[in-house]
Amino acid sequence: MKDTWNFNRCALVLNAEIGLLRRISAAQDSIRKAVMLREWAEFDERNLEINRLGEEFAGLEEERAGLFSALTCENDSVRNVEKSFHAAIMELPGGEQKELSRLYRELKMETLRMRALNETFLAYLNEAKNLAASYLEAVCPARGGKLYTRKGRRVSQDLRSIVINNSF
Repeated sequence: MKDTWNFNRCALVLNAEIGLLRRISAAQDSIRKAVMLREWAEFDERNLEINRLGEEFAGLEEERAGLFSALTCENDSVRNVEKSFHAAIMELPGGEQKELSRLYRELKMETLRMRALNETFLAYLNEAKNLAASYLEAVCPARGGKLYTRKGRRVSQDLRSIVINNSF
């Protein structure tokens, strides 16, 4: 379906994307807390919620891209020319231009904030994983970096799910 340019629809889509990003960010914060507190049921719930919100966001993003491609096609005689966002909105009236610029800037800031928080959390998880691997190596140097199940089968060393039975 070919979208046609509609300022009100575009502003609505940008606002919806910003709202979804805030909801995703709140769910990610809940995931961080659940990991810290080792509440895996909460982790699974929030992870499903993030997946659902991510699908919703992808739909809105597709709609936004269609609207902006319709805007660039309306303003260009050559249809295959892609413009940046700011170049595309330069043709709009002043009020619409300011509003879309503000919304787009807010969307970008939410995205960057979420990216920074996620990178910090991933660094924490990698450190915890490295610490667990180092601890196991120090406690059991004879195992040679190998992990085994209760039944003696060798398992991968990714440490996604590990339980240490320290009752001897």
